[in-house]
Amino acid sequence: MAELRYSSTSGAALALRRLRHSVSCRELAVRAPRLRLRSLSAATSAAWLAAYGLFVLSENSMVLSAAIFITLIGLIIYLHFVKIDQESLLVIGSLGIQVTSSYASGKESTTFIEMSQVKDVVINEAIHMQKVIYYLCILLQDPGNPQGLCEVVPLFQSSKPRLDCLIEVYKSCQEILEQRTAPQSS
Repeated sequence: MAELRYSSTSGAALALRRLRHSVSCRELAVRAPRLRLRSLSAATSAAWLAAYGLFVLSENSMVLSAAIFITLIGLIIYLHFVKIDQESLLVIGSLGIQVTSSYASGKESTTFIEMSQVKDVVINEAIHMQKVIYYLCILLQDPGNPQGLCEVVPLFQSSKPRLDCLIEVYKSCQEILEQRTAPQSS
């Protein structure tokens, strides 16, 4: 198991963990920084101070109750649906590719793509806010037309690693995909 340090497109620290289970099976996980208690406390305090200020002006205790309720509900929604701690890619040459997102609340979202549907894994580029960003994606082949594409599945959308990290993941994926196509070309 090797863990390498990289950064995201926004400059946040990321860790890439590479596990080689066998020659044709690799797991690659990009881990984002965990939720910081300091920033969470600052945001909560700011919201509650604003609510207290409104309470002083309006002398209505419902303002404080609503602020506490909205803050707690917002935090639960953020942890369960927005804040992703880790995104992983499990590539099994004979079976397929499993993409998993682990949220801060412990919830996991998993998608499996059969290897027969995978045409290729590529690094693509896009222009966003006057700068070029790179992202890794899986190209799915059209079942009716083996030369065509039916879908592009972007990977690591939450962590947004920079190009140097994407190249590491790309190389690992290509090693396994080459093994898949090597016997057919012989």
